[in-house]
Amino acid sequence: METKAKVLIDCQDAKGLVYRISKVFFDNDLNIDNNREFVDKSAEKFFMRTVVTGQFEPHELEEELREVLPANADLRVILPKRKKIILLVTKESHALGDILIRHADGELEADIEAVIGNHNTLEELVCKFNIPFMHIPAEGYSREEHEENVMQVIDALEFDYLVLAKYMRILTPAFVGKYEKRIINIHHSFLPAFIGANPYKQAYDRGVKIIGATAHFVTNDLDEGPIIAQDVIPVNHRFSWKDMQRAGRDGEKIVLSRALNLVLHDRVFVHGNKTIIF
Repeated sequence: METKAKVLIDCQDAKGLVYRISKVFFDNDLNIDNNREFVDKSAEKFFMRTVVTGQFEPHELEEELREVLPANADLRVILPKRKKIILLVTKESHALGDILIRHADGELEADIEAVIGNHNTLEELVCKFNIPFMHIPAEGYSREEHEENVMQVIDALEFDYLVLAKYMRILTPAFVGKYEKRIINIHHSFLPAFIGANPYKQAYDRGVKIIGATAHFVTNDLDEGPIIAQDVIPVNHRFSWKDMQRAGRDGEKIVLSRALNLVLHDRVFVHGNKTIIF
């Protein structure tokens, strides 16, 4: 029976890598359905994403590939499997609602295990989609205590990624470190120019001509993790700050959806504080 797999390789660059890797596929009578590679010459790093089909044992294929790759290569042979995500929310519904609709339409190609909110504002919306909603209040708890309560729920579930769908809380280093490269966030692209309350009002007062959104992996540098997807929307003097806000929210949900699609299909390599996307 034929098997399809995605082979992801991240290693030091070396002469003949593409040939040696392709020869392993050829010797195993595998067909290459899709292949992309990139070399970061400044760091001498090689990245490759290949989709192969054929009859093979994943563990044996991985062993053969490691024999031709440089030491300490990051190699993953990923078999077809729906990924699972957990959504963290506060009160804003636009990013969450978009994901719920895409999930209901079968467009998301992932399973939502649960939605966790530090307020219960969005519980009614989530329940309409027959997805578990868990309210874990933060009021009366320290940030660490609240996160401990959240982590107890998260760790009882099986998941691949945590998605911050306008989760308006700053995460501690302990939380970020525990789920490194597995937390995806969305925010407006005004940072660091307009920080704090009502950035759209600040942007309006400044007379900006573009607004945008950024989806990124979360690190301990606030809103400065490796960027997965971005987009901009032109605006002009006819836009009130509320018009800008509405346009910005539309941009946020589209960019988050685009980022999720890339991550869920294993198209993103994290390289330092940036990404390589195939």
